[in-house]
Amino acid sequence: MELLKAPKSRFVKVKCSKCNAEQIIFDKASTVVKCIGCGEILARPSGGKAKLESRVVEVI
Repeated sequence: MELLKAPKSRFVKVKCSKCNAEQIIFDKASTVVKCIGCGEILARPSGGKAKLESRVVEVI
């Protein structure tokens, strides 16, 4: 019997398609997430899970 529920959200490492910089973001981002290297939009909020506009490298 499981006493604690596992979290439904997590952090993901994404790679920018424009400059190839890697960045760790929250998969339920409530604001627009931009690349720290070039300013390209990596994720947009969508009410629940963010719409990722970049490639996921790793789920943390």
